Amino acid sequence: MAGMTPGTPRVLRAMNDRAALDLLLSEGPLSRGRIGKLTGLSKPTASQLLARLEAAGLVVVTGRSEGRPGPNAQLYAVNPRAAYVAGVDVTTTRVLAGVADITGRVAGVFEVPTPPRRTQRKGEGGGRPVRSAADSVVQAVEGAAKAAGVHKSELHRLVVGTPGAFDPSTGRLRYASHLPGWHSPTLLEELAAALPMPLDYDNDVNLVAVAEQQSGSARGHEDFVLLWNEQGIGAALVIGGRLHRGRTGGAGEVGFLPVPGTPLVRDPVHVNSGGFQALAGAGAVLRWAHELGLPCDPDASSHDRAADLVSRAAVAADGESDVPRPGTGDGRLGPHSELLRRFASGTAVGLAAMVSVLDPQLIVLSGGLLNAGGEPLRALIQAELDELTVPRPPLLLGTVTEHPVLHGALQSALLTTRDEVFDTTAARAP
Repeated sequence: MAGMTPGTPRVLRAMNDRAALDLLLSEGPLSRGRIGKLTGLSKPTASQLLARLEAAGLVVVTGRSEGRPGPNAQLYAVNPRAAYVAGVDVTTTRVLAGVADITGRVAGVFEVPTPPRRTQRKGEGGGRPVRSAADSVVQAVEGAAKAAGVHKSELHRLVVGTPGAFDPSTGRLRYASHLPGWHSPTLLEELAAALPMPLDYDNDVNLVAVAEQQSGSARGHEDFVLLWNEQGIGAALVIGGRLHRGRTGGAGEVGFLPVPGTPLVRDPVHVNSGGFQALAGAGAVLRWAHELGLPCDPDASSHDRAADLVSRAAVAADGESDVPRPGTGDGRLGPHSELLRRFASGTAVGLAAMVSVLDPQLIVLSGGLLNAGGEPLRALIQAELDELTVPRPPLLLGTVTEHPVLHGALQSALLTTRDEVFDTTAARAP
């Protein structure tokens, strides 16, 4: 048939090689016999495959099997030194870099402060130069590589995650006016010139979705929405197994979404806010806490105060009265239950707009504020959403909660790197 690639021995060998490498990644060290059984290959073919991969530096012998009668078989694993990748997570306060080997093990991390805003006063000159965004990324990556015991020149690929998104047509960061030092039109060129490896970049929430799809709550799902609520509200849209980014990279910037219950925001880019953010963001939680007389730490950041309030509300609500269905307006609610109810209702209103358009298989709730509410908050949002929409997708809490943006950046880098490094079609057959 026209357009089909013939099944040449080299292509078939490469397909078997990749299947074996993927098995070793997912299952851990395996014997030749076990690899043959799981792939359906004969013992001689499995032996040739492993010899080929060992010669290419892609697998190593890690020991011998134990506990079985007869001679112990050699165990093979993916060679972790076959390639290294780096990921970077950028926030308003810090740049966090990590380096992982080809197996996904994080071997080193390093953090530097986000560059401050340039505030040189009139008449000032000279002085210590302000570190640029590119300098911060380079310093963080070099520090993570050193912590991992490798040089930055050994890194196969780097993925940078930031709030907002870089517009593909201009190369400038959009939807993130709150991120100082990151809006130079030459920033991506500066990064490419300063770093020796291929560079990719993506929205931070998109990378959280990658992490959840690869190793979290969204595994096995090709159509899902991830809602993120931390320093701001955002969403990632995965359709047909692929991230949908939109023409300018702004798909999922739902903090700007007009929703009932809040004033209509004109020119949201300059205001840097929108209806959904005002309805269910950290500011809304703090406002409700004030109205309900719930104390919070005045010295903490607004996000940390809001997350602490939501966490305490989720715990304390059990000891007040039964939490009724959201939207019932039951006046018997204690202040903690009422805070949780308002947060659930506001979150569900924004989700309802997305569900009506996308009809996803699944919604994943992630970010500090949503994670803080745990299962009590998830159940309330699910109940409210079921009242507001015809489709009723299940809601799950995200399970990648430790540095999820960095984890997603590393996973994204690994997906591409494994396709490149594990491709043995160009290798000479033994």
